[in-house]
Amino acid sequence: MFTGLIEDIGIVKNISGSKIEIETKLDGIAKGDSISVNGVCLTAVFVNKGCFAADYSPVTDRITTLSKLKQNSKVNLERAIKLSSRLGGHLVSGHVDGTAEIKEIKNLRQFFRIVFSCGENISAHCVGKGSVAVDGISLTLSAVLVSGFEIFIIPETFNNTIMQFKKEGDKVNIETDIIAKYVEKFTNKKTNKISLEILKENGFV
Repeated sequence: MFTGLIEDIGIVKNISGSKIEIETKLDGIAKGDSISVNGVCLTAVFVNKGCFAADYSPVTDRITTLSKLKQNSKVNLERAIKLSSRLGGHLVSGHVDGTAEIKEIKNLRQFFRIVFSCGENISAHCVGKGSVAVDGISLTLSAVLVSGFEIFIIPETFNNTIMQFKKEGDKVNIETDIIAKYVEKFTNKKTNKISLEILKENGFV
């Protein structure tokens, strides 16, 4: 489990087949540890000073952007949280739901406005002022749109994650809030959309 607070920007040293090797400044990584790579939970199968390697499955290859990475690509990294850690972002499992496309990036000086387009499988679990993980970054949904969503990012987050390198048209990994998925399942509503009203009706807000 992760928080969505990025700890390091790693660099892909090699990617071949279903194995990826990443250079990082993070220390204390051991074989078997879970590492979030652009929001995807991977297991370190090899660790050397300043780098680690991980394997990923065909399903991960199909629904995430990992297969699009190349040598020297930059990636967001976060180590799994400890139970004693503060939860500064939100609960992020590292199980990506799919991808979204960046439609607009606008620098508004004090923050950046970014608009994403995505499929129904993602937008159905988005709620205004709720949480979403974008390439592993814990962010707040400022608005849910007809076919996507909008977020605002402060410069601190923008400049310390790979969002600073993104451009319009790029794809990103998306994980919606796991609480929204459980609410939908437990309420057994016919609609497949979560709203603030549904959350209030069932005591979640």
